[in-house]
Order: sequence, then structure tokens, then C-alpha cells
Amino acid sequence: MKTKIRGYLFAGVASTGLGLVPLAAVAETLGDALASAYKNSGLLEQNRATLRATDEGVAQALAAMRPSLTYSYQLGKTRAVDPSAPAAGKVWSDLEDTLSFVASMDIYTFGRNQLSVDVQKEAVLATRAALVNVEQEVLATAVDAYMGVREAQALVNLRGSAVRLNQQNLRAAQDRFDVGEITRTEVSQYEAQLASARANAAAAQGELSAAREAYKVAIGHYPGTLQSPPAVKLPVSSLEGAVSTAAKTHPGIIALQHQVAAQDIAVQIAERSVLPTVSGTVTQTYSGTGVTDFGDSATSIGLGIGGTIYSGGAVTSAVREAIAGRDEARAALLQSSREVEQGVRTNWAMLSVYNASEEASNAYVRAQRVAYDGVKEEADLGASTTLDVLDAEQDLLDAQVSAIQARIARETQAYSVLQSMGLLTVEQLKLDVPVYDPAAYYNAVKSAPTRTVSPQGEKLDHVLETLMKQNQ
Repeated sequence: MKTKIRGYLFAGVASTGLGLVPLAAVAETLGDALASAYKNSGLLEQNRATLRATDEGVAQALAAMRPSLTYSYQLGKTRAVDPSAPAAGKVWSDLEDTLSFVASMDIYTFGRNQLSVDVQKEAVLATRAALVNVEQEVLATAVDAYMGVREAQALVNLRGSAVRLNQQNLRAAQDRFDVGEITRTEVSQYEAQLASARANAAAAQGELSAAREAYKVAIGHYPGTLQSPPAVKLPVSSLEGAVSTAAKTHPGIIALQHQVAAQDIAVQIAERSVLPTVSGTVTQTYSGTGVTDFGDSATSIGLGIGGTIYSGGAVTSAVREAIAGRDEARAALLQSSREVEQGVRTNWAMLSVYNASEEASNAYVRAQRVAYDGVKEEADLGASTTLDVLDAEQDLLDAQVSAIQARIARETQAYSVLQSMGLLTVEQLKLDVPVYDPAAYYNAVKSAPTRTVSPQGEKLDHVLETLMKQNQ
């Protein structure tokens, strides 16, 4: 009978490990999941629309440098006193109408209009970098969701194996109790251990359900069997190399650099606002009596210059405000650079910690398995109690849980390092997915076309709609 117990225990521990092996032939890869997250992200679509709206700022600033043509039409009568009329009564004049066309253009603004275009271009570049930062956030969330499901599935398998192991132990203990080898108290200890294992299994199943819902939100569908991701090869081999790379490529820093450039230009615009504007106008007027009966026409051409002489301090206040905005942007850039460097250094250090933790956890599992086998043999010989066996079994289970968590943490942390360097993007990861081109819409509208939507913009919208339909 003791030999039978030994067989059950060994089989139970072995199944705990086998339950964690993924079915790679049918498993979804992390690359597939990230590609799906990229295609289905509502957050990315929202920020792409924000970028397209920012692109239009360039078109509008450019339009301000071109002539504008307006029209007006007036139709009416005039009531006046007619001295020649009987009793000098008031009479209405004939119906009069006037149609005017006015073409106007700023001829010289001391560079303010061109500077306005430059500000909008810097805003476009800043928004593009911000979009890359959002892309990093979307992919990082997808990585967390993927790893969370893998960890939850592994723990469900582990807890399920623990339940089966304790069921086998309880049956073996009852057999031994029936032949008088152990007491009823020892059987109750096995029953309590089984109840605890079932409670832990139920908790693990609940955590898996929550992880599956997070996965659906991040990826766009519920997970099946997930494949262990390949080891991430970092593009640099040293911490200082990672810090240097982040300073050059992190989209958060790049976005703020363009914001600083925009604020520098804004100061120039504010300083030049005290200078006059030279403008020209051409007016064509048609007038007559009766609706659309234009008998007279006139053309006038004008050249004017105007500016502010005194505004109660508003102009100089605007200059000071622009300078303050520039200083704010520069301070934000400095602070962001420091935070990015801190993030790189922290994530790099944590990656080393998780590597060491995984190695230690694996060694811990091996040691606990040897200890468990030893206590089990001692129990068979009467040198250890049933409680000692249960404690050793729980210690082994805890060690296996720690090993799973350490491995998942190490795999996840590698992607955190990439994100802190600004390299967690579709392009850098070489994902098999159509990449959104932020310049396509800009190129279509940068010359301020008069049509409502450009063909390129319609094409992009069609692609987005198609991707959404394919993934519903």
C-alpha cells in the first residue's frame, strides 16, 4: 500500500509541470496578439483623427497667406421726404440692389503668416510623436494582457494538478486508514488539504476569467492557447547605450522638442505683432434699380497699412505670455528627459532582478522537489508525519507558483525596457500588420486644397473601416 501512495504522489508532481507546456502547434503568438491589438485599438484611431485635425492647421495657416474673395448682396428701398411732392410727404424710393465682390490679401506681415505656418508644422510633428507614444502604450497594454493570461492559465493548470494530487492522496490515505495504518486525524488532514487546494483552484479560475476579459479589451478577441514568446533581443548591450538610445528615439522627448520649437516661434510671432500689416483690396460693385437690374458698376483698388498704436498693454502681455509658455515647454522637456532616463535605468535594473529571480525560483523548485521526495520517503518509513508531507507538498506548490510568476515577470520586463527606450512600436517589432502612415493625410492637405476630403484621406478612412469590419 505504501508503494501505491508513492506512485500517486510522484504522478501528481509530474503532472504539475506537464500542465504548463503550451500547445505551440495551435497557439497564438505574442506577435499575432500585438498585431491584433494594433488593428483593433480605438485609442489609436482616436489619436490618428487628432493628428489629421492637427494636419489641417497647416492648411489653414497657409490659406491665411493667400487672397480671399468675399461677396455681398443688398436689396432695399429708402424712405425720404420729397419737397416736390404734395404737402412734402414722405415717399419710398425705387427698389435698389447692390452686388459687391471684394478680393483682399495681406501683402506684408513682417513674416508673421509664415511663422504661423511653421508653428503648425511643429505641432504636426509633435502630434506624430505623441501618436507613437500612444502606439507604445497600446502595445505595452497588449503585452501585459498576453502575459497575464499566460500566467493565469499556468496557475489554473498548476492549481488543478494540485487538486488532482490531493484527491489521489486522500484516496490513498483512506485506503491506509481502512487497513489501520494511519489514524482518522491524518485522513482529516488530507481532506483539509484537498479543500484548500480546491479553494485555490477556484480563485485561480476567477483570476483567469478576469485576465481573459482584459485580453479581449486589449487584443480584440478572447484568448485561446498562447505560445511562450521568444526571448527579446535588446538593440543595445549596456545600460548607458539604452539611455543614449532613449534620449534620441523616445517619442515623448521628441514630441516635447517640437513643442519647444513651436513655442520659440510663438514668441517671435508675439514680438512681431507690434509691427503693422500691409494689405491690398480689390472691390467690384454692381448697382441698379429692380432685382438683378444692374445698370452701374464700379471697380476700386486699395492699398492699406494698419497696426496697433496702443492696446492698454495687451500686446506686451501677449509677448510675456508667449515667453512664459516657451519657458514652460523647455522645463517640461528637461523634466521628461530626466523621467525617461530614470525609466530606462529602473527597467534595466529590474530586468536584471527578474533574471536573477527566475534562476533562483527554478533552483528553489528543484530543491523543494528533492525535499518533498525526501519527506515522502521518511513518511513511508515512519520518520515523518502526514503533516510533514502536506507541508512539503505545499512548499513545492508555492515554489512552482513563484517560478511561473518570475518567468512571466522576466518576459514582460524585456518589453518594458523596449518601451522605456521608445522602441516598442510595430515597426521596431516587425509585426505583420499594415502600418498607419501619418504623412499620407498631411501630404494630401498641406497645400490647402478646396475639396472637403482628399482622395488620400478617403482611402485611409476606407482602410480603417475595412480593418474594423474584419476584426468585429
